[in-house]
Amino acid sequence: MPTTITPKPNYSATAVRPRWAELPAHVRGLVEGRLGGEIDPRPSAGSGFTSGFAAEVRGPDGPQFVKAANSSTAPYVADCYRREALINQALPAAVPAPRVRWVEETEGWVVLGLDAVEGARMPTDPWSPAELVAVLDACTASAQALARPTRALLELSLKPVADDSTFENWRLLAAGTTKTDELPEWFPRELIDPLADLERNCSAAAAGDSVLHLDLRRDNVLLDPDGLAWICDWNWPCLGPSWFDLTLLLATAHADGHDASRLFAEHPTARDVDPEQLDAVLAALAGHFLRSGAQSPPPGSPSLRQHQAWCGEVTLRWLAERRDWQV
Repeated sequence: MPTTITPKPNYSATAVRPRWAELPAHVRGLVEGRLGGEIDPRPSAGSGFTSGFAAEVRGPDGPQFVKAANSSTAPYVADCYRREALINQALPAAVPAPRVRWVEETEGWVVLGLDAVEGARMPTDPWSPAELVAVLDACTASAQALARPTRALLELSLKPVADDSTFENWRLLAAGTTKTDELPEWFPRELIDPLADLERNCSAAAAGDSVLHLDLRRDNVLLDPDGLAWICDWNWPCLGPSWFDLTLLLATAHADGHDASRLFAEHPTARDVDPEQLDAVLAALAGHFLRSGAQSPPPGSPSLRQHQAWCGEVTLRWLAERRDWQV
């Protein structure tokens, strides 16, 4: 199992969220109206990196997973929930994702209710082979359903992942435009130039018309009692190659000792991918996460930078193994 210097976050305890009793009375009343009466709330979700309310609640009409955010005090989170509702409702039925049942705005709050996957849990940490396969199978189903964007998704103005200006970090470092002190001390500075060379090919490597989740990680997945995986939190979809979502997911699996390169090569979405395409994307992701992880934590998300720094390191270590680099 590869050794990482950055501590792995505890993904079941990264969020700082309000409890049900701390929500305004008008928000609780709205949810009670939607679920048919008095609410029995479960604990707020410990995973995630936003400060919005997120918890399973049960009413007379059954359980739902409810999210709520204040547009005044947490405008970014509120916008995320609005976007999630729009995207989720436009997903094809074959995508294995809990569905948004309703969304409302009341007195500055954005509130949405989703299907509750009863008895579901986050995959174990570290990844077990069976659970990893279940998630990879869900990726296959999602990729097949989203190989071409539906009209409803196109109307939401999805952007190509290859146009993301965040994927130029190594080139900026190589040119001296940004400072290397944003990189962790353990990072070998002699890798900046070869990483920049790989990163130059990212736009071509990541071109495609498939709809991507773009934030596929352990805490955005639920496993139901039958062992089936459900992909949650569709906030940031974009367009690119259907295999792109495997990259971060398998980088975390590599960190847990799995043969990520074999799993990638065997996945239905990646059978014709040139190894240089994967390496270009891994280089770009490593630069994005390592530099992001060096920034100050945003309000209400104290674990975000550790998550990004860890993702940057595990992505780089997978790439380093593939390129026979010393890290």
